[in-house]
Amino acid sequence: MRIGDAAAAAGTTPRALRFYEQRGLLRPPPRTASGQREYGPREVALVRVIRELLSLGLTVQDVRGCADRLHLLDGDTLPARGGPGCSTADGVVEARLAALDAQIARLSQVRERLAARAGVQQDATTP
Repeated sequence: MRIGDAAAAAGTTPRALRFYEQRGLLRPPPRTASGQREYGPREVALVRVIRELLSLGLTVQDVRGCADRLHLLDGDTLPARGGPGCSTADGVVEARLAALDAQIARLSQVRERLAARAGVQQDATTP
């Protein structure tokens, strides 16, 4: 399928596919005799994995570091420690989780300071 069809099937845009290719997240697909990119179901599935990882907070650099193993990821789960793909063995997921934890802690502190300054009590449902 051509780039527009592949992008639509993956829920993204042709521009995003070219971006993923330029950044090393996606291998350049084969081209037709006229030079157009030709994508198959495998590439579409790979683009979906890339999009999911990026939506989970991994950076382009994080995903590029394991781009050669993304095809090993199956379904909706990241592999367990020592598994294939963007595994915790690479430290990619652990580093991103640590960064998210630090950001959550910082935001919680900011919230507490603002609430204290405004005289707002923290309700039982707010962490």
